[in-house]
Amino acid sequence: MINNLTILPIVFQFLAGIILLFCWGKIGIQKTLSILLSLISVGIAIWMFDTTWKQGIQISHAGNWDSPFGISFVSDVFGATMVLLASLSGLAVSMFASGSLRKERIQFGFFPILHYLLMGLMGAFLAGDIFNLYVWFEVVIISSFVLLTLGGKKKQLEGAMKYVSLNLLASSLFLVGIGFIYGLTGTLNFADVALKIAEIPNRGLVNATAGIFFVAFGIKSAIFPLYFWLPAAYHTPPAAVSAIFGGLMTKLGVYSIIRCFTLMFGGDEFLGPLFSVVAGLTILTGGMGALLQKSMNKTFGYLIICHIGFIMAGFGMFTELAIMGAVFYLIHDIVVKTNLFMISGLVLKMNGTENIHELGGMYRNHALLSLLLAIPLFSLVGFPPLSGFWSKIFLIQGGLESREFFLIGAIILGSFLTLWVVGKIWLEVFWKKAENLPKQADGKYFHQMSAANRWLMVFPIFFLASVSLFIGLGAEHIIEVSRKISSDLMDTGPYIQAVLGNQITQP
Repeated sequence: MINNLTILPIVFQFLAGIILLFCWGKIGIQKTLSILLSLISVGIAIWMFDTTWKQGIQISHAGNWDSPFGISFVSDVFGATMVLLASLSGLAVSMFASGSLRKERIQFGFFPILHYLLMGLMGAFLAGDIFNLYVWFEVVIISSFVLLTLGGKKKQLEGAMKYVSLNLLASSLFLVGIGFIYGLTGTLNFADVALKIAEIPNRGLVNATAGIFFVAFGIKSAIFPLYFWLPAAYHTPPAAVSAIFGGLMTKLGVYSIIRCFTLMFGGDEFLGPLFSVVAGLTILTGGMGALLQKSMNKTFGYLIICHIGFIMAGFGMFTELAIMGAVFYLIHDIVVKTNLFMISGLVLKMNGTENIHELGGMYRNHALLSLLLAIPLFSLVGFPPLSGFWSKIFLIQGGLESREFFLIGAIILGSFLTLWVVGKIWLEVFWKKAENLPKQADGKYFHQMSAANRWLMVFPIFFLASVSLFIGLGAEHIIEVSRKISSDLMDTGPYIQAVLGNQITQP
């Protein structure tokens, strides 16, 4: 259905960034406006999801040029869900940043850049052609690089250089892949490519093109063996930045893999084994890397890698049940990972360190807060009936259905590694008696903060913990959404028909 309001989430974030730029130097106004604008963005995302769910795929053609000739923005249930999750994470991070960031960082334009980052993410989730997806990737890279370097500390700059170098390499490969696609099909519209690429007799060339995209998106997703940049970059910026990165940045790469490979390369014999092997190794290397870390942020960074493997495993199995489990896990993981990095930032502010072995006594001194923080931690593990449990059940069932016993073993082992890591964090940080905590400025800073700022740090954690509880306890709703998305990904005919309509032609 043609609906020019499909681009509203993107335009709104663009305008939000401009409004905040006009408030440069007015920190209090920026904080208030960012939270208010993020709240409106959630409302827009809910409206888009509801419209897409009830009325079907929504399409907007830039300049009224029909597909495949013009630039299309497409809101299917998958894209609308990702926009909604980005909006929820953006609201939480906007609040957390308002309470936790110092004036010096905010003065350099944190809030406008945050909204431009969200604009790039939403543009990518709604892109209807592959070059448009590339453009939004570049918007995200530029915005994220600025956020990574805010403050200018040596570790931040080192992490930012590793991050931007690898992502520029990925973008270059992405652009090469786009050139191959255009050379093969003469089009860049996802739906049109899906029709034409299936008719190409030279499957070796198609597989080579798929390999280029896989490496490009694999770097951005931090899959094995392309993940080494992530732990080096994600622990260096402030917790508010790490939170939006941990929740959404790698998921953009995963979304791109899912979108491109189900539409353009789905069901290829070359891809299934590749996805399966990479997924299994990503789970194992990420989980084992997390075991060796002392920093909470680095631990969570390696768990991002481990759990990206869970999502990839579902697409390696490539059955509707397994893909449903992967989509469910993607929804759960965005919420939980965003929350975990905010938790790490809160612990740092309260204790002056995030070194697991130097912490302790959190439960004794802050029992209610510790119970709140336990929700995302144990949701990550997948204790029933929390959010991580259901997706793993579907993934294992999908593995049994497709007889992917290697992936089943990797998922089970990855779950035990996650349990071990989270158990260690709980015992060290919350349960053991506090001894010789370092008296650093950040620890003192938290107790000198106003009650409003402390509330702004705790409430977004409560907000996302509540979302996690809803995902777990109201799993039937998420299952319904995940089943619809998996069905659409397995049968791309309705997407192609909705985008091209009467323009459908055979090559």
